[in-house]
Amino acid sequence: MKSTVFSWILFLAVGLIYAQPTGTPAPMPEAEVFTTDQSVQIGGKTIALTAHAGTFKLRDETNKPIALFGFTYYAKKNPEANRPIIFAFNGGPGSSSYWLHMGIMGPKRIVVKDPEFTPGAPYQLVNNEYAILDMADVVMMDPIGTGLSVPIGDAKFEDFWGVDQDIRSISLFVTQFLIEHGRVNSPKYLLGESYGTFRNAGVMKYLQDMGIALNGVVMVSAVFDLRTLIFPPNDDLPYLVHFPTYAATAWYHNRVANKPASLEAFLDEVRAFTENEYMPALFKGDKLSEAAKQEMAGKLAAYTGLSQDYWYKADLRVANGEFFNELMRDQGLTVGRLDSRFYGINEDLIAQDAAYDPQSAAISPAYTAGFLQYFHEDLKVGKHLMYMTSAGRRKGFRWDWSHQGNFRWNTSAAIHTGIDMATAMTRDPNMKVLIMNGYYDIATVFYGVEHTIDHLGLTKAIKDNIIMTYYEAGHMMYTHPPSMAKFRDDLAAFIRDTTR
Repeated sequence: MKSTVFSWILFLAVGLIYAQPTGTPAPMPEAEVFTTDQSVQIGGKTIALTAHAGTFKLRDETNKPIALFGFTYYAKKNPEANRPIIFAFNGGPGSSSYWLHMGIMGPKRIVVKDPEFTPGAPYQLVNNEYAILDMADVVMMDPIGTGLSVPIGDAKFEDFWGVDQDIRSISLFVTQFLIEHGRVNSPKYLLGESYGTFRNAGVMKYLQDMGIALNGVVMVSAVFDLRTLIFPPNDDLPYLVHFPTYAATAWYHNRVANKPASLEAFLDEVRAFTENEYMPALFKGDKLSEAAKQEMAGKLAAYTGLSQDYWYKADLRVANGEFFNELMRDQGLTVGRLDSRFYGINEDLIAQDAAYDPQSAAISPAYTAGFLQYFHEDLKVGKHLMYMTSAGRRKGFRWDWSHQGNFRWNTSAAIHTGIDMATAMTRDPNMKVLIMNGYYDIATVFYGVEHTIDHLGLTKAIKDNIIMTYYEAGHMMYTHPPSMAKFRDDLAAFIRDTTR
């Protein structure tokens, strides 16, 4: 009898197990936030901060959870009324925010040996006296696929990996974060670097369409028109806008004969030459006479340190990768893309293009190791969570470069979010934009930004709301101590001028 009862119980148990529905979804992951007390000393004063680091459950327009969005939020304890809040991120696309975080925006910063190669660990983590945390709270954001940010529920990575997909998710996060933390009525700012500026231009319009007005937008090492970064066939624009940065680099490395004392005055001369002589020569194409071509090659050589013969053989058009490898080839060196003050060993002296970026190689280990140590030890983020410095490390990472543009322009031929920025600024004449440019940045060249701004069709009053600042450094100008101090001063002045 006992045996029969036991058999029936076993039969029912097995039946119940196999009767469970297949394909039951896993439980929805929950956000995790780790809270610590932090502080920073700025201008002789100590600012007490509460740091929240972890993930935020992001929802779509139907309130459906779609992602755990990684962030670090520095909030001043006992804040003054109407304290501003800044949402900051890097670019890539596919980069996390740890560069800005540990370079200039957080309460601590990594010390690097600018403009040389930083030796290995231990790295030095110090108080960041150049932070803006005395004037504003800061939210460091990691777009989906970077940092701790991952899709959840039915969402997939590709739902976030694209120009418009990224703009949407960033805008959703900013809006929901403001509501969650009671900051909807605070003065609001965006701060993006590199592709983060391309993103910013779209986000400022997207937020405006959602009813969220910004006090200001900060563009660090900007690009709005992607034509200025690439060198497609039959397009002279990228060659023209890169030329002043080539000249600045040659000036820095003493490759210019009779080098002028002032970089700014030298670059004013180079701008005038580019507009009045170089551009008409390129526009003529094959109609340019042999004598005129040789003469132009000589002038290009004088400004850049590359030989007249090299410019002539290049048909007066030198792409950035070629410039990196050619400028100091005679010394067995190649110069940096992100910051052309940096240089390293040229791995292939007969190669046409540079094999690597010395600036990136010089500082990346310090930033990566220093940040991960700070993130898990100081901010106490759980070590079971893996921080992805780049979405490029994820399988299948691919960016959708299509952009819907706006009704005034046909953007099918070129990807250009400067159009979004122009629309947003025109519809909100109180909003201002600060653009920070590195003279030695060959990743996003300053003359390309100037060209874009000059061709947006803005009224004078709106164009006057765009403030341009310049630094004798590169893409990450905050690795250069004098530029770090100027960055802080320029950002502080911008916030003061745009906050009532």
